[in-house]
Amino acid sequence: MQTFDFDQMIDRRASESIKWHAFGEDVLPMWVADMDFASPPAIIEALHQRVSHGVFGYPAELEGLKEAILDWLERRYAWKVKAEDLIFLPGVVVGFNLVAQALCTDQRGVVIQTPVYPPFLNVGKNAGVPLLTSKLAVGDANHYEVDFDSFTASLDQNAAMFLLCNPHNPVGRVFSRKELEQMAEQCLRRDVLICSDEIHCDLVYEGHHHVPLASLDAEIASKTITLMAPSKTFNIPGLEFSFAVVPDAHLRQKINQARRGLVGGVNLMGMVAARAAYQQGEAWLEQLLAYLKTNRDWLYQTVREYLPEVKMPLPEGTYLAWLDFRQTEVGNDPFSFFLKEAKVGLNDGRAFGNGGEGHVRLNFGCPRSLLEEGIHRMIAALERNQRG
Repeated sequence: MQTFDFDQMIDRRASESIKWHAFGEDVLPMWVADMDFASPPAIIEALHQRVSHGVFGYPAELEGLKEAILDWLERRYAWKVKAEDLIFLPGVVVGFNLVAQALCTDQRGVVIQTPVYPPFLNVGKNAGVPLLTSKLAVGDANHYEVDFDSFTASLDQNAAMFLLCNPHNPVGRVFSRKELEQMAEQCLRRDVLICSDEIHCDLVYEGHHHVPLASLDAEIASKTITLMAPSKTFNIPGLEFSFAVVPDAHLRQKINQARRGLVGGVNLMGMVAARAAYQQGEAWLEQLLAYLKTNRDWLYQTVREYLPEVKMPLPEGTYLAWLDFRQTEVGNDPFSFFLKEAKVGLNDGRAFGNGGEGHVRLNFGCPRSLLEEGIHRMIAALERNQRG
C-alpha cells in the first residue's frame, strides 16, 4: 500500500497563499482552514493530464463526476442520493448565501448557533432578513452542546431557515444522531427549512461518525439543503468546487432561479480534482485522518500539561482547535498577544460571534514540526509575560 508523507515541509510563501501572506514573513500562520499538506497524488496527476490538453474553454459537466459523488456518499455515510438532487456550486459560502436569498422571504429570519464560522454572521444581512442567534452551551470538560431552550426560542422569532454547521467550526463537535433528530424535529414543527453546512464531514475522528442531516428520514430530507465539498478533505479550496444536495424539486427550482446571472458555474479544474478525489483519494484520506489525530492528541495533551489555565475541547472532527484563554492574563485579546509576542497568526475568537470572546482558533492541519514550533512559541510568550 502506498504511504504518504505528511511530515514533509512545503514552502508556501511563494504560492499566492492567503494563509501565508496575511501576517508577514516572521509570523507562523495557524489560522485559515486550509492544510499545509500536498493534495493526494491522484488529484495532482489528474490536473496535470487535463492541463496538458492545453485548451480551457467553457466546461460541460464532467463525465463520471456525479457518479463519483453519489458513490462516495453511499459508501461513507450509507446515504443514497439521486443525481438530479445535486447542484454544483463554486463554494459552500456562496451556497448558503444563495440558499438564504432564494428561500428566506417575508422578513423571516435565519437561525445560527454561535460561536460559529464567521461568514454565518453575515448571512442575514446579505439576504436582507433578520439574523437570529442561539448560543451553544458549554458543559463538562468544555464540551459544547446544543442549548435547546435557546435554540427553540430563536426558531420562534419568525425563522425561515436554520443554518447548521456540522461538523462544527470552530468548536469541533460532530453532532450525534439524537441531537440532529431533536434539532430537525423542532424545525419541522415550525416549518423552518434547514441548510446544513457539512463541509468538514469527511474529517471525523475515531469514536465519532458523521450523520448527514438529510439522511435521517424522507420528511427531514425534503426540508433540507445539504452543502458539501472536497475542498477541506483533500486540501483543494482554491479550486472552487462544491455541491448542494436538494431532494425537493421545488426548492431546487427556486435555488437555480436565484442563481441566474449571479452565481456562475464551477471551475473546470475543480471538477477534475473532485472526480479524482472521490474516485481515488480514500487511502490518502485514511492516512491523513490518522496523522491529524496524532496532531490533535499531542496538542490536547500539551495544552493540558503546559497551559492548565487554557480550556480546549477535544475536537471530534475538523483540524481546528478552539482555545479559551479567558482565565489567563491575556484573556482580553489573546489573538493580538500571540501575534505580537509569539509571532503566531491565529483566528480571533471574537470574529465567531457571541461566545468567542477570549478565544482563538488554531489550525493543526500541518506537519508536526510546524505545530510544535507554533505551540512552543505560544508557551514561551506566555512565560515571558508572566515574568513581566
